[in-house]
Amino acid sequence: MERLVPLTKILMTLAVSVWAILLRDWVSLLALVVVELGVLFVSGLLFKQHKAVLALTSFAVFLGVIQFLGSGDVTSAIVSGLRMLAMTLVFICLLATTKLQDLTAALVTQCKIPYEYAFMFTAALRFVPDFIAESHAVQEAQACRGLSLEGNFIKRMKSYASVIQPLLLKSLGRSETMALSLELRGFGGPTHSFAASVGLKTMDYAVIGALIAITVLIDRTRQIHRIRYTIISLKSMRYLNWYT
Repeated sequence: MERLVPLTKILMTLAVSVWAILLRDWVSLLALVVVELGVLFVSGLLFKQHKAVLALTSFAVFLGVIQFLGSGDVTSAIVSGLRMLAMTLVFICLLATTKLQDLTAALVTQCKIPYEYAFMFTAALRFVPDFIAESHAVQEAQACRGLSLEGNFIKRMKSYASVIQPLLLKSLGRSETMALSLELRGFGGPTHSFAASVGLKTMDYAVIGALIAITVLIDRTRQIHRIRYTIISLKSMRYLNWYT
C-alpha cells in the first residue's frame, strides 16, 4: 500500500465505496469486508490500527441495530451494517499509509481541488490526534483537582462540561496561532509548490485498471441479476393470470 501514490489510494477508496453501494446482498458485502480485513492484515495495519477497526465495527453494529429497530428486517439491518463497515474500513488504508502533505499535493495537483479546501481537510485530520491527546491531558488535570467522571449519565455530563470548556479554549488558541502562522507564510497566494512527487507509476496504472475492471464487472453482474429478476417476475405474473 505504501508504494502506491495518494491518487491511486483515493481512487481505491472511491471504488470500494461504489462497490459497497452496488452490492445488494449481505454475502457479497461480507466477502468485501473480509477482503478489506485481509488487506489490512497483510499490510500490517490490522493490529496497528485495531482501535480504529473496533470503533468502525462498533459503529456499523450500532447502525445495523438502528436499521433493525426502524424496519424490523434482519437482512436489511445486516446489509446496512456491512455496507457501512465496507465503506469506512478502506479509509484506514488511505489515511494510515499516506502522508498528509502528499495527500494535499494529490488533491490539489491531480484532483484539481482548491488548495484552501484541501488544506482544511488535511489540517482537520492532522489535529485529530492532538485534540485527543489534549482531551486526555485535560481529564487528567481535572482528575488531579478532584473531579470525578464516574456516576450516572447526568453527573457524567455535568463533569464533562468542565473538561469541554478548557478544551475548546485550547482549540481556539491553536486555531488563532495557526491562522497567524499561515498569514505570515503567505497562505492564499496564487501559486503553490509541493516537495512531494505524486506522479503515477506502473503499479499505480495496473491497480487503477484493475479497479475499473472490477467496477464494470460488478455493475454488469448487477444488471444481469436485475434482468433475470424482471424476467422471473413477468413469468410469475403470466402464470398467475393464466390460472386465474
